[in-house]
Amino acid sequence: MFDNLINLVRQNAGDAVITNPAIPNEKNEAAVETAGNSIMATLKNALSQGKLNDVLSFFKNGKQGSPELVQEATNNYAQDLQNNLGIAPAEANKTAAAVVPQTMQQLATKAADPSDNGFNIQDIFNKLSGNKTSGFNMQEMLNKFTGGKLDKDADGDVDFKDLRSVFAGGGGIVDKVKGMFS
Repeated sequence: MFDNLINLVRQNAGDAVITNPAIPNEKNEAAVETAGNSIMATLKNALSQGKLNDVLSFFKNGKQGSPELVQEATNNYAQDLQNNLGIAPAEANKTAAAVVPQTMQQLATKAADPSDNGFNIQDIFNKLSGNKTSGFNMQEMLNKFTGGKLDKDADGDVDFKDLRSVFAGGGGIVDKVKGMFS
C-alpha cells in the first residue's frame, strides 16, 4: 500500500518536485518519499488522537471531507522538506501545497473504488493502526458512517458515544474500538 502511495505522489510531483530547481535532482526521490511519509504520519496521528471522524470523513469526501487533515499533512510535508532536505521555507510551502492536496484527494478517491485493490480501505486502516483494525470491517464501518447509520445520538458526528450505543452493553468490544488507534 505504501508503495502505491509513493507512486501516487510521484504522479503529482512533476513541476513541484522533479523539475523544481529549488530541489536538487539527487533529492527528488527523497522528496517524493517524504510526501508519502508525511501523509501517512498525519493520518496515523489523527487516529491516535481520536480523530476517527476526520479520517473517515476524509475517506468519504476527500479533501472536502476533512480540509484540516489535508492542511495538516501539507504543513507537515513542508516542515519535513525544510528539516530533512534543507529546502527553503517558501519553496517547501509551495511544493507541499502543489503535491499533498492532490495526492490525498486521489488517495481518497482510489480507496473508495472497490475495483482499485492498490488502495484497499482495510489495508490502509491496518497500516495506520499497526494492524489493530484487522478484526474490523473498515469498509462496512465507512459505509455506515457515510450513510449516517452510526450517528446514533444525531449530533452530526460519529464518536465513541455512538459506537458505545452500536455495541450495546459495551465491555470488551467498546474497549477494543477505543484502543484501536492508540
